[in-house]
Amino acid sequence: MNKSNQPPLPPYFNLDPQQAAGKLPDPIGTSRFAKAAAFCAKGREDLARRGYAPDGEKRLRRFSVWEITKYLIPVAPAHLRRVLKANPELPQGEGEARSKWFTLDEVLLLRKHFAAEGVSTKEYLPYRPEGLPAKVVAVANFKGGVGKTSTAAHLAMSAALDGYKVLVIDLDSQGSMTSILGGKVADEWQTVFPLIAKDYARAVQEENHVRTAAGQPEIPLDETLSEALNTLPRDVIQKTHWPNIDLIGAQLNLYWAEFQIPVWRMGLRSWPLWDGLTNFLQDEGVLNDYDIVFLDTPPALGYLTINALAAADILLVPLGASFLEFDSTGRFFDMLYTTFASIEDGENTAQRAAGLPELKFEWDVVRAIITRFDTNQQTDMANVIQAYFGDFMNAYRQDYTALVGQAGEQVNGIYEADYRDFNRDTYVRGRETFDRTYAEFKEVLIGCWWRDAEMGGEADG
Repeated sequence: MNKSNQPPLPPYFNLDPQQAAGKLPDPIGTSRFAKAAAFCAKGREDLARRGYAPDGEKRLRRFSVWEITKYLIPVAPAHLRRVLKANPELPQGEGEARSKWFTLDEVLLLRKHFAAEGVSTKEYLPYRPEGLPAKVVAVANFKGGVGKTSTAAHLAMSAALDGYKVLVIDLDSQGSMTSILGGKVADEWQTVFPLIAKDYARAVQEENHVRTAAGQPEIPLDETLSEALNTLPRDVIQKTHWPNIDLIGAQLNLYWAEFQIPVWRMGLRSWPLWDGLTNFLQDEGVLNDYDIVFLDTPPALGYLTINALAAADILLVPLGASFLEFDSTGRFFDMLYTTFASIEDGENTAQRAAGLPELKFEWDVVRAIITRFDTNQQTDMANVIQAYFGDFMNAYRQDYTALVGQAGEQVNGIYEADYRDFNRDTYVRGRETFDRTYAEFKEVLIGCWWRDAEMGGEADG
């Protein structure tokens, strides 16, 4: 065979070591990382501004009559127009008579009007029993890239469009959720760090009361802990461009909590390090100010994730329909068992000795959600995952949609994207993907609330 007729060799053959060495840079020192980080920070800011207004502030777009009557308020367009004409005190929107656009604030006011004046059989406001606290929802998995932040963000936006008041807490020091919601976080004092520090400081104060009574030396409170004691919810909760979504943001310094929490625990072994976030939400009245609290966790089972899982009523675990993500998620569940069972065992030895109730971690519901699903290539694998996870699995598999990628280029969720920028059918199909995920989540949510209300009624009786 003629040499010229032979197929070309793969590109990794016949590489020249000397030429390869000539392409190498000088050895990399630590200062080069700082330069790369600075470039990335500038690029991140430039990219983030694509979803912002010219002044650098994120703003939520307006919603058309078509969107409002199709997705938000169950009335016909003609009926909405008649109601607006008959009630000039209601928000009238912007634009011509048949092409009006409304802010979400205005939509929420219209919801309330229809709830008071509309047909009683229609759901103008979402189910929310009075007297019960917000439900806390943790979105977690220790494998990155499975869609945790995207899932949490779109569920938060879905709930806000549905009329719920939402708090989102970003526990990932990468701060992706914070960027999506347009948050600005100067340092760790605007994250959950001072809240957990405050919980530890309070535990130290209680311990010091005991030590003083026993004539023992006190545990000193350093400057950080003393300052944390003065932290209030308003110091860390910020408004977003969504009128009914608030945020506790994250930034790189939040990662310091992963090192500081075990140091505090060693200083006071009786401090339940997993309860810092729970105590903030309960003791500071936060659960009474919101309907749903979403916790976006880092891709690791660290101390911040443990705090999130301990605080959660509902746990959502996103994963892709692949062997590696199935395997990783199984290991995640194993880690959850090992971690929380060991906490229970360790604490309950002392609880039993003192005649106190035993510690028991419980969640209302746990659901694994298949994300980025490709029906043509992943159905068999998804069926296997469904079979093994059983009642842990969401029934609906969240399809991959090009709408997510296109909206993401503008640092937006799909609910923030203007449907006029897309083919109408593409928008409707893409939105349906996340609407169906939200529908299944909402069924879980309202079921948990209803069960709580019934159990409360039985207890009262």
